[in-house]
Amino acid sequence: MNIGILTSGGDCPGLNAVIRGAVRKGVRSEHMTFSGIRDGWRGLLEDDIAPLTTHDVRGISGRGGTILGTSRTHPYSQGGPEQMKRVIAARGIDAIIAIGGEGTLAGAARLVRDDGLPVVGVPKTIDNDLDNTDYTFGFDTAAEIATEAIDRLRTTAESHHRCMVVEVMGRNVGWIALHSGMAGGAHAILIPEFPVDYEQIYAWVRSAHDRGRAPLVVVSEGFMPAGADEQVADKGRDRDGRIRLGGIGNHLAPMIEDATGIETRSTLLGHLQRGGQPTAYDRVLATRLGMAAVDLAANGSWGQMASLSGTDIVSVSMESAVDKLKLVPQQRWDEVQVLLG
Repeated sequence: MNIGILTSGGDCPGLNAVIRGAVRKGVRSEHMTFSGIRDGWRGLLEDDIAPLTTHDVRGISGRGGTILGTSRTHPYSQGGPEQMKRVIAARGIDAIIAIGGEGTLAGAARLVRDDGLPVVGVPKTIDNDLDNTDYTFGFDTAAEIATEAIDRLRTTAESHHRCMVVEVMGRNVGWIALHSGMAGGAHAILIPEFPVDYEQIYAWVRSAHDRGRAPLVVVSEGFMPAGADEQVADKGRDRDGRIRLGGIGNHLAPMIEDATGIETRSTLLGHLQRGGQPTAYDRVLATRLGMAAVDLAANGSWGQMASLSGTDIVSVSMESAVDKLKLVPQQRWDEVQVLLG
């Protein structure tokens, strides 16, 4: 059996560990061969494919990014499924492991359902917003990077008696802000799921300052203050029309300073959260998901993806993962309230 592997969408720490886990498991246990598809769906549409051996994946589980490259090429462009079928037949590919986030898995599920392509999935995103999996690899690394940044910013904030606003990624969910904010001891955590008004933000900042602390505000890029009409997106839109979120930290900092009289600075972490070496947790999770994806392909479980349930790796449908976003639940928001201010 010859399996093609592709990574699509935004890069993410742990992608290489998935590739390594899949290839090592497939070659050693199933006597499979593998083909590396370059730059996501683009490589499958343009026949940019090369053999992928155990030699190629040596020592890559700790490397960030993806050795296969990635892109946001839409699977229904450039001839779409019919072109893919021609390439798959010419290359002798029997199955495809698609490693990606919401857009990748939605496209993969459609390719299986509507066009009969042999695709299985592995969920990937630092945002942790895919449904029907407890965690996605990459999230732990992003939260760890954000926490380290918060720890560093705290020391300079305390030296100057300033308020620091730290903007983290996450798009329309607040998992990174929630976890890094709790880990870093933030005095205000602002996430898209639970808008609060400006006065509440100012109250949290004043409360910390009145106790002699340097107030620390962690805000998710998709946060909208209560009563606001739209998200802050000072970078416009990407070529696919999606809003490029970013700038809420710079929006909040001068308002906090004006309202409280406390000198305030903002820091946008941006793509730092997606780069560098994955944590041990993400390496292990990614490796296990890659090995499980090989089992799905061997069993012909098209349209399924490997998923984390508790500590177990299970099989779920790709469509169930992209049906809705996995939002921060009310109970997680409620429990953090006692820590704020």
